[in-house]
Amino acid sequence: MKVEIENAYSHVPMRGGYRVLVDRLWPRGLSKARLALDAWARDLAPSTPLRQWFAHDPARWDEFRARYRAELRAPGQTARLRALLDAAGDGPLRLIHAAHDAEHNHALVLCTRLRRLAAAARRADRG
Repeated sequence: MKVEIENAYSHVPMRGGYRVLVDRLWPRGLSKARLALDAWARDLAPSTPLRQWFAHDPARWDEFRARYRAELRAPGQTARLRALLDAAGDGPLRLIHAAHDAEHNHALVLCTRLRRLAAAARRADRG
C-alpha cells in the first residue's frame, strides 16, 4: 500500500486513492468540494494541547514527534489506524493536511506510522 502526503492548499491536488483529512481543524478557506475527501480522521491528529504547544516551531520538532508518536500508541488509536488502512484498500492512501511547513508537520509522523503498520500487516499475511 502506498501512503502519500498532500497539502490541502496545493494548487494541483492529487486525485485518486482514498483521501483523508488528518487535521483536527478544517483548513481555512477551503470547501468540501475543493478537497474531495473520502474521510476526515480528526481523532488521529495531534491533541489540541500538543498542537498548541508545538505551534509549528521547528526547534520543538523532535519532542513533538516523540509526544505525537506516544499519542498514536494510546488505546484505540492502533484500531483507528488499521481501519484507515483497510478503508483505503489496495489504492493509495492520501493524507491531506494544511500545515505550511513541509518538513515539520504531523502528517509526516502519521505517514511513517501508517507505513509501518501496513508493512507489518503484509509480513503477517505472508507468514
